Amino acid sequence: MSITIKDVAKKAGVSISTVSRVINSSKPVSSEIRQKVLKIIEDTGYQPNPIARSLVMKKSQLIGVVVPDISNFFIGEILNGIEEIGKMYGYDILLCNTYGQLEQELRYLNLLQAKQVEGIVFMTWKLQDQLVEYIEKIDTPVVLINRNTSKLLIPSVSIDNFQAAYEMTKYIFDNGHKKIALIRNSLDQDAFGFDQFRGYQKALEENGLEIDDNLVRYGNFKLENSYEIVKEFIQKDILPTAIFATSDVMAIGAINCLLDNGYEVPGDVSVVGFNDIKLASIYRPNLTTIHQPIYDIGAVSIRIIVKMINKEELDSNVVILPHELVERDSSKKIK
Repeated sequence: MSITIKDVAKKAGVSISTVSRVINSSKPVSSEIRQKVLKIIEDTGYQPNPIARSLVMKKSQLIGVVVPDISNFFIGEILNGIEEIGKMYGYDILLCNTYGQLEQELRYLNLLQAKQVEGIVFMTWKLQDQLVEYIEKIDTPVVLINRNTSKLLIPSVSIDNFQAAYEMTKYIFDNGHKKIALIRNSLDQDAFGFDQFRGYQKALEENGLEIDDNLVRYGNFKLENSYEIVKEFIQKDILPTAIFATSDVMAIGAINCLLDNGYEVPGDVSVVGFNDIKLASIYRPNLTTIHQPIYDIGAVSIRIIVKMINKEELDSNVVILPHELVERDSSKKIK
């Protein structure tokens, strides 16, 4: 039979409210009584009810995390940062997987508030107006991941996706490539894809190249979609000399298709990615990619949430972390 707070109070010869004060440090209790109650709690193995305790303290020690695809490698590494730093601050994580559906996103936001989470880390493929309105009106602190929210009231953590894509496209051009394909996220997933496209566009225009609409395709972050896109390039005889995929997983899908069809990477086609997930440095050929500090994105988002919970002033509403172009074996210079 489990020990209750009533049992602890009886053994200590004090009231239930006194035991509650000791557990929650809510009101002063004499040192002698405190030590007596704590000793009985230790001896009996009593575990306070977390729900009851959160009602007394008005602190649940819970942070909600909403993501569009828990199976995504990039999101998985972000979750590592969120969970580990959350623990350091004494918070547990409630994870919600929305599959990128607006209905599910709104439902989970409601659910997390009902669970009395103290803050929410939110990631979506498409930040729709309905979501923005909802998030801006609730009292629970929210931080967005991979969004530049400089025009919104919501704090966010990301890299400069425009600049990163610009640098990668320029790198490919400087390596002698003039026919450069872009495999990006789908049109209805604008989390950061539009900024990446603008970076690609600017680099081409600065170097006197026009965008070939046949070479800008939508892979929806999926390996199999990227595979089919490159297969179509081959079948239509429009295979470029370089492919820039805006996720490492899509880059790997492109490489798989090229190898399966007798092409060498980077001998015949250079392929580069974006994110620098752990797989990028393990896969063969090692992937040239844009390195994002993925773990740090999650870690910083939690630190911002904790600051907001504690009513501390934020240095900035938008935190832009540094990125780096990492050159590996999947790309090369051509004449």
